[in-house]
This record gives sequence, structure tokens and C-alpha cells, in this order.
Amino acid sequence: MSAVIPTYARADLAFVKGEGVFLETAEGEKFLDFGAGVAVVSLGHCHPALVEALTEQAHKLWHTSNLYHIPGQERLADRLAAATFADQAFFANSGAEAMECAIKMARKYHSAQGNDGRYRVITFEGAFHGRTLATIAAGGQTKHLDGFGPRVDGFDQVPLNDLDAVRAAITDETAAIAIEPLLGEGGILTVPWKFFRDLRALADEHGLLLILDEVQTGIGRTGKLFAHEWSGVTPDIMAIAKGIGGGFPVGACLATKEAAVGMTAGTHGSTFGGNPLAMAVGNAVLDVVLEPGFLDHVLEMGTRFKQKLASICDTHPDLFETIRGEGLMLGLKCKVPSQELIDALFDEQLLTVPAGDNVVRMLPPLTVGPEHIDMACERLEAACGRVCEAAKEQAGA
Repeated sequence: MSAVIPTYARADLAFVKGEGVFLETAEGEKFLDFGAGVAVVSLGHCHPALVEALTEQAHKLWHTSNLYHIPGQERLADRLAAATFADQAFFANSGAEAMECAIKMARKYHSAQGNDGRYRVITFEGAFHGRTLATIAAGGQTKHLDGFGPRVDGFDQVPLNDLDAVRAAITDETAAIAIEPLLGEGGILTVPWKFFRDLRALADEHGLLLILDEVQTGIGRTGKLFAHEWSGVTPDIMAIAKGIGGGFPVGACLATKEAAVGMTAGTHGSTFGGNPLAMAVGNAVLDVVLEPGFLDHVLEMGTRFKQKLASICDTHPDLFETIRGEGLMLGLKCKVPSQELIDALFDEQLLTVPAGDNVVRMLPPLTVGPEHIDMACERLEAACGRVCEAAKEQAGA
């Protein structure tokens, strides 16, 4: 028995190498990876530019700590600021850490103005913001909170897309509103772009900060560098991770200078955050994603994939209810238990990711080609046949 604490329901296989959109086992079995490490492997496995950047940096310097300047960190911060609404960035190792920073920053913003009593954050049902004690409280899902003692105070959850509920939740203690542009773990739940504009107006009206969790949606996943760009709205604070590292642990909290006013020396920190290895990879990811035409490719592949998925859904109305998502962040809302389809896809050597609300998530690397989209849809069609056949056998029994 493994000494690893069993917090994961792992599939009974291990991969030893990967290339592009494929993963391979020690036995030589190749799987088409449309989970991408849960939207992490943004440029596919072992992308040459990332391998080169990491290898080059590994021969120079791994770690010095944030007691000293880290040139790669300052370069990545400047580039992210230039490409977004933000003026500044704090680097961490994960999305949860980035969200923790965002929450602390929002509280500190009001404290710096003499309003220590404004610390609460309005969040939304179905959200997922990480696995720390604070971020599971922000997400508010019982399955994540159960057994971990008193819930961290400071979060008020309201129904998604309900502006009246948001308005009613605002009190003199409210500091911010936090939301994902597209709820990934919650089931690829979409948020109307008008709702973001309304949230921005409401936040401005009441002196609140708007926090966006773009951990899963960011770095080109929806066809824009960041998903909120579709709405025309800019946040005050934004958490990112996953895709910016392309498989290497990198997270960041981006903010306007005004929102970050309270984050002075000693108020926050990270031992490993922004280390030279991570920054070399992050800059290499940005090199590729910011190339002219890259995001156009994501949109083109997303449209192709969505159209093919729609055709399959039409062919199997007993299996599927609808398609959700934007770009290459898509979900199939199932009528049968979604795990049955995920298992059948696994048997067809196509890797996908489960999500809430009985949804199968499709999150291929952003470098996916039309031939891979077609291959995935062929395997999906075969998996549908497996599920239908199993249902017939069960009915006959």
C-alpha cells in the first residue's frame, strides 16, 4: 500500500511521458489528454519553448527567496501588467494562494483607509476558489467544508446571476465581491457578461472591490487572454494560476495600484512564490500565448469542437442535455451519470475531467489541432455507444 495519504480517487494507471496533447504509460499506451491536468497544461506536454526555458534556468539558479530582487519575476509582473488592467502582481505557487492574497488584499485595502470593519466578501453558489480553510469557506460547498470545524468567517454566498441577492447581501461590513467568469468546478456554469457589468457598477456604487478568480479561465482558455475581457469590465483584483505555468506551479494575484495600497512590506509573503524556475516558465508561456494569432487559434478550435459536440448531442439526446462553455473550456451536461461517460471515454483512451452539476469537462491544451478535435469526437462517439450498450444490457437484466 502506498504511503501517500489517499485524498484522491485515482485512476489505476500512471503516465511516464507526454508530448503535445498525448500522454503515454510505461506500457506504451497513448491517451488523448482533454483534461490537460485540469486546465493546467496550457501549451501541451513538454512544449519545446517551456522545456528550453526551464532547462536553461535550471543550469543557472533555482532559488534565492524574495529577500532579493528576482529579475524574471519583475519581468513577468511588468508583462502581465502591460497586458491587463493591473499595475502590480504578487507571485505565489497555486490558485488557492492567489485567491488568499486577493482576499487579504481586499481586507487590507479597507483597513488602510481606516475601515477595519469592512472585511466580508460576497461569493456565489457553485463557486470553487481553492482548498485552504479560507477558500473553501469562500466556495461554500458542503463537501469541501464538512469535517474541518468552524467555517472561516467573512463570506456571504448568494445565488449565481441574482443581482438583487447581491444587493441585499451588501452591508457596512462588505469589502468585496468575488466571482469566476465561468464556474469550472461548478459545472462550466456561464455568467452573462451583463451581470459582470452590473456587478462592476454595484461595487463602484458601494465602494467595494471586484475580485475575479481567473485561475481556470485565464491565459487564453476562453479565447481571450482573460475571460473577463469578453464583458468589457475590469476588476480591481484578479487571481490567476494553472495555465500561466503550463504545468509548473505558478500563481499570481494581479491588482490595480489603488487596490494593493495596503500590501506593504511584511504584510504578505511566500517562500517559493516567484522563484527563478517558475518565472522562467511563466515568461515562456506568455511568449507563446501573446504571439499574434495564438488566441485566434483557440477560438477557431473552440468553435470547431463545440460544433462537433453539438452534432454528437443531437445524435444522442438520451445522453446529453446541453453544451456549456467558451473557447476550449467546454462541458457536456449529461442526462446519465456523468461518471459513466467519463469512464467510457477513459476506455477509449480519451481523458476528461468531472465537474459539478453532472457535467463532463473538456479542457484540451490550447495548442490542440483540428485532427485532435476530430479524434476526440470519434472517441466520444464510441464512448456514447458503450454507455448506450451498457444501458440496454442493464435494462435486459
